[in-house]
Amino acid sequence: MDNILIIVISGILGLVAGFIIAKLIEKSNISNLIKNSKKEAASILKDANLEAENIKKDKILQAKEKFIELKAEHEQVILSRDKKVAEIEKRVRDKESQISNELSKAKKVNDDFESKTNEFSTKIESLDKKQLEVDKLHKSQLQQLEVISGLSAEEAKNQLVEGLKAEAKSKAMSHIQDTIEEAKLTAQQEAKKIIINTIQRVGTEEAVENCVSVFNIESDDVKGRIIGREGRNIRALEAATGVEIIVDDTPEAIILSCFDPVRREIARLALHKLVTDGRIHPARIEEVVAKTAKQIDDEIIEVGKRTVIDLGIHGLHPELIKVVGRMKYRSSYGQNLLQHSREVSKLCGIMAAELGLNVKLAKRAGLLHDIGKVPDAESDLPHALLGMQWAEKYGEKEEVCNAIGAHHDEIEMKSLLSPIIQVCDAISGARPGARRQVLDSYIQRLKDLEEVAYGFSGVKNAYAIQAGRELRVIVESEKVSDENAASLSFDISQKIQTEMTYPGQVKVTVIRETRAVNIAK
Repeated sequence: MDNILIIVISGILGLVAGFIIAKLIEKSNISNLIKNSKKEAASILKDANLEAENIKKDKILQAKEKFIELKAEHEQVILSRDKKVAEIEKRVRDKESQISNELSKAKKVNDDFESKTNEFSTKIESLDKKQLEVDKLHKSQLQQLEVISGLSAEEAKNQLVEGLKAEAKSKAMSHIQDTIEEAKLTAQQEAKKIIINTIQRVGTEEAVENCVSVFNIESDDVKGRIIGREGRNIRALEAATGVEIIVDDTPEAIILSCFDPVRREIARLALHKLVTDGRIHPARIEEVVAKTAKQIDDEIIEVGKRTVIDLGIHGLHPELIKVVGRMKYRSSYGQNLLQHSREVSKLCGIMAAELGLNVKLAKRAGLLHDIGKVPDAESDLPHALLGMQWAEKYGEKEEVCNAIGAHHDEIEMKSLLSPIIQVCDAISGARPGARRQVLDSYIQRLKDLEEVAYGFSGVKNAYAIQAGRELRVIVESEKVSDENAASLSFDISQKIQTEMTYPGQVKVTVIRETRAVNIAK
């Protein structure tokens, strides 16, 4: 037991001694560490001070360089400013010397003017005195002449004036007569010269207008699709457009025959759309024809706009622009009306320029001179007077309206523009091959044939086809029954027979179609 206690006490004492020794060793290590840290801190501070000194020197050098650079720039600016100031001072001195020279010159001129004025004043006084002396001498001479001749001065003056009047009148009449004779000799030559120069300066094309259009196809297989089963497609197309469609042995071509160019163009465009689309059946045909007719109306307006722009005509009323566009699908004695009007407009512009008149006004009147040939409805007025009424309605100038109305002598010409329009119209229409009288009368006969059918009630559409040998009439099924359709065909044929003159026979075909339409919703 005592041994154990001794061992425990010895262990405790050993632990205490070890703890004390460890604390002493730790304190020695800490003191060494502090000394080392102080040495490192001193070294770091020394290095930092050295680096700060170096940076400070660099910044001072940079500041000195910047200062030198700014000083040089400032000196350069000052030198430039001094140079400008010197130049301004030099200009001011030059201006002052110039002004002083001009002042001296002006003073000299003023002195000369005053001397000349004084000199002229003395001369005027001298002339006034001489004039008084001349007047006295003139009066004395007149008195002597009155005594010698036995006439007063007034009577002598009247006799002299009468004699001079008679002599001047005789010479004037002679001069006028010579001038008139010379004008008669040269006027015709000058007029021919102007007309020939005008014709030579306008490049024209021969008008080619017929009643047939050719529709080209890629292969003859398309013909069968256009004809349709038992010909239903081609019948639907003819009924919708009023154009006779001829499908024969001509390779890769279908012929469209109609006297009306608008109908023919609608049929051609509709056929092109149908062939391109590939869906060809009666319902589709009617839809495409309706859309194409609307497209033609838009194209007419576009053609009118392009025409007035090409001719340099501005400010034309939209309705007149539409009328100009409709000219593309009208003809006058076989000559395309739009081409004729463009040609007349150009001729008028050139002739007006030759005569020194208003070129733009002349071209405007030339383009509009035949607008009366494309009326919306039939009128009993001549086309010149109808065109003049339209021009007045849509705000055209008086000279233009008179030129339109007088170009066929229906009214009196009131300006030089009117005979120019008349001459240019004649030039355009008188060229060989430009017009064909027979074609125009033929087209008028076909129009009259259709008008006969429209005179009966219940008629929806009427188309003259096969060169006027057949009249195809489409009636409204609600207004005309099957029995009435037969009698209508007979009545129309009898009216044509009694009222019209035509070669051969005219076949009247009345078509009545009943449709029942319902919509599933």
